[in-house]
Amino acid sequence: MLICHHASCIAPREQEGRQRKELGSVSRETVGRLWEAHKQDGWPRIATQLEGPLMTLDTVISGCVVYFLDSEEGLDEQRRTIVGDCLGDLETIEHELEEDCRPYFQRLRELGALLLSTPSKS
Repeated sequence: MLICHHASCIAPREQEGRQRKELGSVSRETVGRLWEAHKQDGWPRIATQLEGPLMTLDTVISGCVVYFLDSEEGLDEQRRTIVGDCLGDLETIEHELEEDCRPYFQRLRELGALLLSTPSKS
């Protein structure tokens, strides 16, 4: 199993708190609403050795969501690659999860997919 170990999805400080409109076909508002719902949910109870890798995937994809929401340009190619790798890893292990914690990671996967559906930063 591959796990995404990249940590370069840190939001630029100069953009914090500014509300931005659409970028491509996916609006920041759509990503923002799903992100708020994701943040409101507590970490699911995971009774397997997958908790560490899942925490890593959650942290990296979440960091890229915050970067997307805080930057006017969206994600650069490096971050898009990172998100894509993490989504592949998540897809690989998602079927091993217990039913009650799947919605949390399905939403995380949806967030990542939304990020990849936006145009890349030039």
